[in-house]
Amino acid sequence: MSTPGTIGRPAPHGPVTTQMTLTDTLTDQAGAVIGAEPDAALPRRKQNRNRTLHLIQEALARSQMEDRIREAANQRKAHRLILAHRLQRRSRRLHRRAELASQRARRALAQALTT
Repeated sequence: MSTPGTIGRPAPHGPVTTQMTLTDTLTDQAGAVIGAEPDAALPRRKQNRNRTLHLIQEALARSQMEDRIREAANQRKAHRLILAHRLQRRSRRLHRRAELASQRARRALAQALTT
């Protein structure tokens, strides 16, 4: 797995912070500075810095999805098995009817020839 921040490849400890200065900001065509917001305007989120606890939710979600996928595969397999059994019974019934029709035809032909 090559995605950073997963169990296979955890992200480094702590948040990645960069100091934005006016020289690093972009300006639009009118010359206004883009992205230069005061610190109070930026939303502050408390980050979970313990990567093991942070990734437990991801591992739990992954295992639940694997369970759902496995359950769906089992349901598809059971459905195919039921359909195969139903088709087998239908095939046997049609074969039996064809055999009986064949016997009736042979019997009728034999009676017609003997009389």
